[in-house]
Amino acid sequence: MRLISVIVFLSIFLNSWSQVLFDDYFKKATLRLDYYQGGNKDTSIFYFDEFKKEPFWGGSQINLIDTFRYGELLFEVYDSATNTLIYSRGYASLFNEWQTTAEAKNRQEVYPESIVMPFPKKTIKIDIYKRDRKQCFQKVFEIGLNPYNYFIIKGNLPGYETEKIHNSGTPDVNVDIVIIPEGYTELEMVKFKADAQRFKDNFFEWKPFDAYKNKFNFWLVMAPSEDSGCDIPGKNIWKNTLLNSTFYTFDSERYLTTKYYQKVRDIAASTPYDQIIVLVNTEKYGGGGIYNFYSLCASDNARSKFVFMHEFGHAFASLADEYYTSQVSYEDFFDLSVEPYQPNITTLVDFDKKWKDMLEPGTPVPTPSTPEYKDKIGVFEGGGYVAKGIYRPTMESSMKSAVTNGFGPVNERAIINMIKFYSQKPEVLP
Repeated sequence: MRLISVIVFLSIFLNSWSQVLFDDYFKKATLRLDYYQGGNKDTSIFYFDEFKKEPFWGGSQINLIDTFRYGELLFEVYDSATNTLIYSRGYASLFNEWQTTAEAKNRQEVYPESIVMPFPKKTIKIDIYKRDRKQCFQKVFEIGLNPYNYFIIKGNLPGYETEKIHNSGTPDVNVDIVIIPEGYTELEMVKFKADAQRFKDNFFEWKPFDAYKNKFNFWLVMAPSEDSGCDIPGKNIWKNTLLNSTFYTFDSERYLTTKYYQKVRDIAASTPYDQIIVLVNTEKYGGGGIYNFYSLCASDNARSKFVFMHEFGHAFASLADEYYTSQVSYEDFFDLSVEPYQPNITTLVDFDKKWKDMLEPGTPVPTPSTPEYKDKIGVFEGGGYVAKGIYRPTMESSMKSAVTNGFGPVNERAIINMIKFYSQKPEVLP
């Protein structure tokens, strides 16, 4: 018995030392890798662009290794001398969505992308992985870097004024959200600040964010555009704006995005951040959200507050769309023979890893969409843009319909897990 206790103690002791310590490998600044991903429906090629050093690091200094493994893409950072994994994050991109459209069958395109990590003290190797059709990560890109390389671009911030409109403390133990204006002129910066304040206040009225108000910081960057508004190609409206945002992405009228992602990163670098929200100065309904990439939302539509939260659910917690009747440009977005990585949908291939533990005893799987289960957690067919073969946790939620303050228990748990991941504080030893 004593021997077992010693072995357990040694195991705990060694595991505690095996944890990656931020100060051993990183400085409190950001290394950004810009690259391009190009190809068509069946191919992807990654092209290196440049490295940049940015002055702030907004992420966790405790949870350096990704434990969620959400996203179509994953990057891992290794210490070159020891081959120790020192940082990783999952993410998704606009190009990966484009690959699922009909257009990608007949042409090739290239999209700018980037990843960020704490700035390394030692030589590193960066590997990027992409999921195949069966959800397995395959290595697609590798590059090394000596942090003293004089080709790393430094000191190129645009110099915009910034403001913190919600302060819970230091970035390392809080979720830092930066809101960037798009299509607000210099004279409309007052409107931008008022709009951002309005959306921030709404953010904290929604569950579960209302209970975690002290875990967030909100930042603004006062970055004006030449023109007011954004592009609306279907109405032949074209604007000269900071980020060239546009409706009709993939020919979906309500899908509001920008292809100029590295420009988004340039503006966001003015503050520490974990999440980027682009607030677009328009009354038109629409938005977009991509996991660990960005969120966009129209500022002045009657349903904009809902859109803001819905898209943040995508970008922050990798929540999937739960609707299946609205028109989208994607084709065969999910392979029904494997379990999707998103926490709020299932093909039942590996339901044990999803919300099975949250079902009440006796709940049928699948669950019928009948009044008996209207407010229950279940396994309801329809979600992820298809009516058959994919299941969602509730009959209605803010990821399915324009439901205000209605993420539901399963989605809330995913959000809370992510909040805790980014806001964990160092353990205080006695």
